[in-house]
Amino acid sequence: MITVAAACLNTTPLDWDGNQRLIREVLAEARAAQVGLLCLPELCITGYGCEDAFHGPDVAMQAERVLLELLPDTAGLVVCVGLPRLHQRALFNTVAVIADSRIVGLVAKQHLAGDGIHYEPRWFKPWREDVIARTSVGPFEVPLGDLLFDVGGVRFGFEICEDAWVAERPGARLAAHGADLVLNPSASHFAFGKLDVRHCFVGEGSRAFGCAYVYANLLGNESGRAIYDGHALIAAGGTIIAESDRLGFAEHTLISATIDIAQARLAQARTGSFQPALVEHPGLVRAAFAWPAAPVPKPGTRNPKPWEVSSFHKEEEFARAEALALFDYMRKSRAKGFVVSLSGGCDSTAVVALVGLMVRLALAELGPDGLRHRLAHIPGLPDDAVGITACILTTVYQGTVNSSQVTRDAAREVAAAVGAKHLELDVGSFVDGYIAAVGKATGRTPDWQHDDIAMQNIQARVRAPGVWMITNVEDKLLLATSNRSEAAVGYTTMDGDTCGGLSPIAGIDKAFLRRWLEWMETAGPHGSGPLPALACVTRQRSTPELRPLAAQQQSEGDLMPFPVLDRIERLAIRDKLPPKDILPRLIAEFPTHDDATLRGWIVRFTTLWCRNQWKRERFAPAFHLDDENLDPKTWCRFPILSGGFRRELEALG
Repeated sequence: MITVAAACLNTTPLDWDGNQRLIREVLAEARAAQVGLLCLPELCITGYGCEDAFHGPDVAMQAERVLLELLPDTAGLVVCVGLPRLHQRALFNTVAVIADSRIVGLVAKQHLAGDGIHYEPRWFKPWREDVIARTSVGPFEVPLGDLLFDVGGVRFGFEICEDAWVAERPGARLAAHGADLVLNPSASHFAFGKLDVRHCFVGEGSRAFGCAYVYANLLGNESGRAIYDGHALIAAGGTIIAESDRLGFAEHTLISATIDIAQARLAQARTGSFQPALVEHPGLVRAAFAWPAAPVPKPGTRNPKPWEVSSFHKEEEFARAEALALFDYMRKSRAKGFVVSLSGGCDSTAVVALVGLMVRLALAELGPDGLRHRLAHIPGLPDDAVGITACILTTVYQGTVNSSQVTRDAAREVAAAVGAKHLELDVGSFVDGYIAAVGKATGRTPDWQHDDIAMQNIQARVRAPGVWMITNVEDKLLLATSNRSEAAVGYTTMDGDTCGGLSPIAGIDKAFLRRWLEWMETAGPHGSGPLPALACVTRQRSTPELRPLAAQQQSEGDLMPFPVLDRIERLAIRDKLPPKDILPRLIAEFPTHDDATLRGWIVRFTTLWCRNQWKRERFAPAFHLDDENLDPKTWCRFPILSGGFRRELEALG
């Protein structure tokens, strides 16, 4: 019997000392837990999100130096650690296998992730099955490539992240060659609904391959956009026997389980469908190792957190993923906190609520001292959530003559409820000054009758300089408040409400945000509770308050109902359907609207989508939450200039 473990690390790209410290800490934790074999995440020495820095001539060499420096800490352990490796003028994504401070081989990834948020083929080359080379790592001459290890009589091999997501999984071949364990060091980003997929391929892999399966992952906001949920799994016989908590604020986590190798081999021998390879794996690597004594395995049990089994699972995931991403972004950028231009509407309120939630969740998990340690660059943080929030969150209401008392009061109430420092600025004089200056320069003063868009936009844009100045004075980070639905059609003012260094809700549609705020108002995340003050926002209709109050401007009146907009976006952008194929689906799904109205909304969406790609290109970095998002830098590329689907719209009739 051996005890195996999977670790999750909150790494940072190119932070050599920081990443090495995390690895050392988890090695010590594994040794204290009497672990024999430890699997660390993919590319954990360099960080996964190095992007084009991977091509820097020193990166692979520096990774090797860090690996060699770690060897003394691996005494008495078998450790699998990820790093890039340069071989024959090509870069490979590899895992180094260390047995009792000796490097015994490097496995190279065979299937590279090249879709959606991933861009591995830009930096790495895929390794070919059955190919084995030799390479030198410091004083060690070791095999590199498609390898199977026999260490101290226990056989194990690898599926590195994407290797497990393909039809021809390497694990099946490893099992045929007698693997007792399949290890999966991953950098698998968070996305809604991904939890069940991981359960499936890890659990089913252990059943189909007839061996234990160990899955390690990254944790936290590693490099800015991608969020890693720290989901580690160990499975045997088709059952998950150990699983980590997700979306936590710890710098690293460790799970372990004791595997009865002899019993697993006997079970495989009794399986009628099992067909051994009968010949040795061409990349078999043997190494001596004395496995430490392992406790008798206990029956595997899973105890998911209550929020994981909530009927509001997506709301819980969104809250916790955003809170963790904001926390890591703040500490890794060394910002002293956040500033939000709080309009009293849905979007900016959601951003403020998320920052407040970030403080409460982090404080609950880390405690005051732990929180201060993690945010050591922000001096003088108090012990309580309200006091901490007042230090790191500043909200600013910027009113004009078109701002209502309803939104002004709502902004005050929301800020008070989360504990933010709240400021109010009157920017109406700046609006008047620009209108007068433009009128003097052009000989015609802009007015609402002839210059509706210009008159709306100037109000949004004059709010930028003041809130940026506050941000700079306080050494904080300005958060933009645009959402996914508005991004789809460009219903946002560039250099106005898009101003900010980070756009945390740009990947979330408006309809979901409203539902989430209602849930936050009445229930809230498990262990945190509701925020009843949000009622002052949820009872409002969405309005930008940029036209005169008498116009009773509403966002859905300017555009269309947000559920319809979001559905068109999925059908047109995600599913790539032409307008004529979208119409019958809308007719079936939204029977309260007539065909002509729905047809008009399709035309409006398509026209605005094509016209406003340049805006999406200019959005501040956004968190990746949904594997169907519109971010042109991580998921949805579209030409800035296009034909606008004119022929397709003509076919709509």
